[in-house]
Amino acid sequence: MTGYAIGIDTGGTYTDAVIVELATRTVLASAKALTTRGDLAVGVAEALGAVLAAAADPAAVIAGTVHVALSTTLATNALVEGHGAPIGVILIGFDAVMAERTGIARAVEGARILRAAGGHDYHGHEVAPLDEAAIGDFLRETAPRVAGYAITAQYSVRNPSHELRARALAEAIAGLPATLSSELAHGLDAPRRALTAALNARIVGRIAALIAAVQVAMARYGIRAPLRVVKGDGTLADAERIALRPIETILSGPAASTIGARFLSGRSDLVVADIGGTTTDIAVLEGGWPRLDRDGARVGGHRTMVQAIAMRTFGLGGDSEVAQDDSGRLSLRPERIWPLALLGQRFPDVIVRMQAQLADAQGEPYAGRFALRLPGAPPHLPPREAELLARIGPAPVPLGRILRGPQARRALDRLAALGLIARAGFTPSDAAHVLHRQGQWSREAAVLGALLLARGTRMLAAAALEQQAEAIAGEVFDAVVQASARVLIESVADTPLDGAASLVAAAASGRGRLGQLAVRLAPVAPVVAVGGPAAVFYPELGRRLGCEVLLVSHGAVANAVGAAVAVMASRAVVEISSAGMGAYQVHHRGPPIAVAGATAALARARDVAVQEAAAAARAAGMRGDDVAVHVERIDLPDSADDSGLIAATIFAECIDAPAG
Repeated sequence: MTGYAIGIDTGGTYTDAVIVELATRTVLASAKALTTRGDLAVGVAEALGAVLAAAADPAAVIAGTVHVALSTTLATNALVEGHGAPIGVILIGFDAVMAERTGIARAVEGARILRAAGGHDYHGHEVAPLDEAAIGDFLRETAPRVAGYAITAQYSVRNPSHELRARALAEAIAGLPATLSSELAHGLDAPRRALTAALNARIVGRIAALIAAVQVAMARYGIRAPLRVVKGDGTLADAERIALRPIETILSGPAASTIGARFLSGRSDLVVADIGGTTTDIAVLEGGWPRLDRDGARVGGHRTMVQAIAMRTFGLGGDSEVAQDDSGRLSLRPERIWPLALLGQRFPDVIVRMQAQLADAQGEPYAGRFALRLPGAPPHLPPREAELLARIGPAPVPLGRILRGPQARRALDRLAALGLIARAGFTPSDAAHVLHRQGQWSREAAVLGALLLARGTRMLAAAALEQQAEAIAGEVFDAVVQASARVLIESVADTPLDGAASLVAAAASGRGRLGQLAVRLAPVAPVVAVGGPAAVFYPELGRRLGCEVLLVSHGAVANAVGAAVAVMASRAVVEISSAGMGAYQVHHRGPPIAVAGATAALARARDVAVQEAAAAARAAGMRGDDVAVHVERIDLPDSADDSGLIAATIFAECIDAPAG
């Protein structure tokens, strides 16, 4: 391909952007901007503008851009944090036990749920007429209070007609969008399909807002190329499709970084460790392809039916909060905060404030910790949160000035979860600045933060200030390397490491021995470490574990690179069930097709799968002329031909580079 691809990744801390020249497969420019959770458009526009400015010929890039590709953790974060719009849920053919098994009432607070008569059996035959009257009454009652609907019918993957009819009613009566479970998943597990549909419906608005923000930024710079989004399995889909199926972007950001790590390293067998500001994500690639989680991605404690890369995610990043208990012991918390080094660079008054805190013999509460207001209009807030937010401005405020008791602390946590304020304090990134392993921000602010922590530790007061700061920073650095080594070992092991904690600790600490036992636990494949902090922590991890660690060029923006170079895929799944006496049903996106004879059913199912995959490919701008087919079948024991066929699933897939 010729032309350019622009990749954008909106992470929890930063929004990254890259420009890739497709003909040479070269990264021409990259840029980072802080993610503005209150108004994502700000961070997206800043990153896009910065990467275009970094290009040698921005006008040529704008004119020659084939597509813009976006990866994001927004859907994952929204579901984990319990955010989203109010929804209505229509369960067709569910009894009370099945409805309870969905877990929707617990996973989606305030969801309005209707159980309506209808549904089909295993073969796709209607078991009861659809209760359109009950659905109509429910829609009229709930329409003013919800943003959309999730619809699931019993055995809708065998016959989606009741789901399709219910959606037509939702659009006609309520004028609102509806998510159908049969369009998101092909599994027979109706309760889990229902949960997947409900979670999807809840976040449609959030992903639509992000897509709109990127489109506005593209228009601002005159980019008229298609916008595509990375799904959780690492492939691309058109933004219009993702706007209706946002749950497919679960693990989108980590999937993109995996694809980017493979592209940048040129390796086909590797372990990808992506450490960002907020999390560490680890995946394994074999033969150039990542493992997929066939059981469905898990998010926020809930198992969905969304196919995604098998990825382990840990709350460990460069911006993890360094906490201190009453005895002075330090620990890493999964909460993301602003590093003091970054805060001191942007707001030099913070340095003056911390100097005063250090000189205060009484010890100011929450010394070395700050809050600041982020861009974006606040929603309607309870009085306590509104009052606290009014006391926080765009310049950092010491927490000791605004926190009075546990209720105020809880209110601050809620404001942070809403993306209305950011908290700042000592982080691993600050430790790296103190130790001269990082240098893009203010080392002075990082040193002051370390000294404020040192006052609560067991360090000798007689030690020089620089020694105290470096000792604290060294303790934090060691904690990050040990934690990273542990999660890497746990992730690449094919078996649970129950009872092996002491062996893992011996390897992760770098001692390499347990008593008189030599201990070495290391991945077989090389570790490609990407993400901003990778170059800081992973060389030491490689030394301790005795494994090969690769730090690739542009690894700090591997997620955006992966988005830019990802491929598109269209898939169709068609199933065959036996109706007895040589009769079969072919189940696809439309009504079941009755076919006599197993061989004829297999041929018909294959044709339908290929047609549907090719049609979806062409609708997405792909050629659609190269469709791979895989068949999984269940046969009677010792059957010699197709006559023993009991059931089969036909998977058709078309993979292609995206066209402009």
